[in-house]
Amino acid sequence: MCGKESQLLMKTRSGGHDLEGLSYVTNTKEPFFIVDMFNFRSINVDIEQETAWVQAGAILGEVYYRIAEKSNTHGFPAGICPTVGVGGHISGGGWGTMLRKYGLSVDNVVDAQVIDVNGKLLNRKSMGEDLFWAITGGGSASFGVVLAYKLKLVRVPEVVTAFRIQRTSEQNLSTIAQRWAQVADKLDNNLFLRMVLTVINNTNGEKTIRGTFITLYLGNSMNLVTLLNKDFPVLGLQKSECIEMSWIESVLYYMDFPIGTPTTVLLNRTLRYSNGPFKSKSDYLKNPISKQGFVFIFDRMKELENVMMAFSPYGGRMSEISEFAKPFPHRSGNIANIQYLTIWEEHGIEAEKRYLNYTRKMYDYMTPFVSKNPREAFFNYRDLDIGVNSHGSNASIEGMVYGHRYFKETNYKRLVRVKARVDPCNFFRNEQSIPTS
Repeated sequence: MCGKESQLLMKTRSGGHDLEGLSYVTNTKEPFFIVDMFNFRSINVDIEQETAWVQAGAILGEVYYRIAEKSNTHGFPAGICPTVGVGGHISGGGWGTMLRKYGLSVDNVVDAQVIDVNGKLLNRKSMGEDLFWAITGGGSASFGVVLAYKLKLVRVPEVVTAFRIQRTSEQNLSTIAQRWAQVADKLDNNLFLRMVLTVINNTNGEKTIRGTFITLYLGNSMNLVTLLNKDFPVLGLQKSECIEMSWIESVLYYMDFPIGTPTTVLLNRTLRYSNGPFKSKSDYLKNPISKQGFVFIFDRMKELENVMMAFSPYGGRMSEISEFAKPFPHRSGNIANIQYLTIWEEHGIEAEKRYLNYTRKMYDYMTPFVSKNPREAFFNYRDLDIGVNSHGSNASIEGMVYGHRYFKETNYKRLVRVKARVDPCNFFRNEQSIPTS
């Protein structure tokens, strides 16, 4: 049976981490089938050329492990979670702890293999620069089926430094967070300092906010302490809190694996970090938040349950690359990406409604602090709340609603032009794909 001739909806799944499940389920009543890339997972690392051909079904952990197997001074700037599939992560403009040094994953992709709507196998030369541009940040599921990407490896030092320290509201967290928002995007490009805010109970059983500051520094601990004591002294970093390790070990550390965990755990495709349902949303921070602003945010978080907020700093290399270089437009002028994540254990429709409402309320509370016109969002943190497309007579208008937020107007218009040329019948489609007009 030919899916195209039968007008069946097709889903392409690489790792299954699509946050709204659009790679393997549908919210419509259309019959569909899944192209599961699970077994397309070969990884060919060429250290001499500093490149790697990686098939779309491989997971990031496998990529990192295979690179480290060949070299302790090479890596690749991609995601934090090792079980994320390469195909979806890269095609949507995935990022990781080295984005301030080397940019996004897609900023380090030099070739690709894709099957188009006519069943032809294309590489960068035969597909042309417009399609290559589109599948490196615009989501390949709108344009074809990516089989593999050719990655440009990056240099990492033999020794990197990491730390994970925590501060609570009782430890002056609002002041620390305020300063973080002022400096995080301006620190040394070798430093990625993430701030994660969660609600916990203090020793008196009262709700308080905990900030976890987790860092990767491409250098030694002495230089890191000197740097932060100069530019971010309010954090109070001590050398004893820093741990020196290899880059591949830092991948495990960032995912909170115990020190000494064998790196072979990165080859495990079935690791689970939560068994419960969850909801994720995203924002972009363009201006620093005041201390009073953070106090307001902390108070609102304590009103709700289980809403986590992760602030991931930009700046560095991200500010040097044009917003038009790839479909991903969130470059210069962005302090940080914000991810909202709510995970719950309860089952049932009522619990789902309640926790979804908590996430949406926190997102609404953040409106004064984040980007506007449009309120931007990260494509790989897929969020159906910001718009869906029925691919009917209003497809163009519906597409602009979420398209401008993910890609901004200029990049979105270019994606539509590419779509109209390579898939004019809109075979490759989902609830948030690029329409043909």
